[in-house]
Amino acid sequence: MNGPMKNIAKAQALTLKEQVAYQEGQVVSKTLAQNSAVSVTLFSFDRGEEISTHESGGDAFVTCLDGVGKVTIDGQEFLLQEGESIVMPAGHPHAVFGQERFKMLLVVVF
Repeated sequence: MNGPMKNIAKAQALTLKEQVAYQEGQVVSKTLAQNSAVSVTLFSFDRGEEISTHESGGDAFVTCLDGVGKVTIDGQEFLLQEGESIVMPAGHPHAVFGQERFKMLLVVVF
């Protein structure tokens, strides 16, 4: 059994932002874990790309790994820079936008 995590090396130090590449004009996602309790996904956003407003069934914890991202929660905007995090609460409308090129780690806890 290889365990519930996938698409990432195990038992070695790594840099998360190097695990997902930027692609021009795209939002790229790489799922690292997904089950009924939690999902862990790396994202890269080209500048100006977005995930439009939606709601989640779980609390969505975002950490900026690179660049600058704009997170909107209930209409309020937050700019996240490398090393900063925010929680998008379950059931509240939120969106994520690449203010600059931007990489994030998303952990959703259901």
